[in-house]
Amino acid sequence: MKQNILVTGASSGFGLLVANELYRKGYNVIGTSRNPEKVQSAVPFKMIALDLDSEQSINTLPDRLFKEIGKLDILINNAGFLVAGIAEEIPIELGRKQFETNFWGTIKVTNTILPHFRKQKFGKIITLGSIVGLVSFPNAAYYSASKHALEGYFKALRYELNEFNVSVTMIQPAAFKTNIVDNASSPIARIEDYNSLRGKIEKFSNELVNNAEDPIMVAEKVMQVIEIDKPKFRNIVGKGTSTLINLQHFAYGVLEKNVLKQLNKSYTK
Repeated sequence: MKQNILVTGASSGFGLLVANELYRKGYNVIGTSRNPEKVQSAVPFKMIALDLDSEQSINTLPDRLFKEIGKLDILINNAGFLVAGIAEEIPIELGRKQFETNFWGTIKVTNTILPHFRKQKFGKIITLGSIVGLVSFPNAAYYSASKHALEGYFKALRYELNEFNVSVTMIQPAAFKTNIVDNASSPIARIEDYNSLRGKIEKFSNELVNNAEDPIMVAEKVMQVIEIDKPKFRNIVGKGTSTLINLQHFAYGVLEKNVLKQLNKSYTK
């Protein structure tokens, strides 16, 4: 029997890549998008509507999903977006929206699926977080905070679902070539005092994007987690990630100095 996999946010970025790769490997994939009719003809798997900012859309998801499949084996939480900008410049309402989508939307979707997983006594929940959910960087305060929040929530959930044979796993990608930056939301009003820092960040970010790795690595990591019976909680993927985490835990001062050094280096080029 083919395993049934639900991938949220499957119309672009990591979600589209992961869903396509899973379909190619023979899994029965159901993807979600706010506007599935716009992308259905371009993908080989079934798309259904899901808006993480809509209570009605989330609450009706199980009924709509189980009209397509009899059971669900794996939930892949991927849908979300990026708020980019200097923390002080970002309106609080935009910061709240970041959490409403990335954190609360993800949690609400997961909660609609949990009764199904508990009843059948098996399942996998795989959530795409980010390396900035472990190590924060300038210009991504709210995004990083939302990913940190997911990390803490799913750590607790992993314990709580253990007796139901439901595994909970996080994938934390580093910088990869996706459209997340192109689709980012940023503040309109800018504080002049930050102009120098903003210039450094923009040059550093452009360099980071230009040197980013092929996102197929993330799809391959997801595949590994799916194929392991009892996957570990944290799965980091991308170059330099192990060094970042080690510095974060054991030499934060060194990490901080290195980030500032890289910002200044990019600005002087």
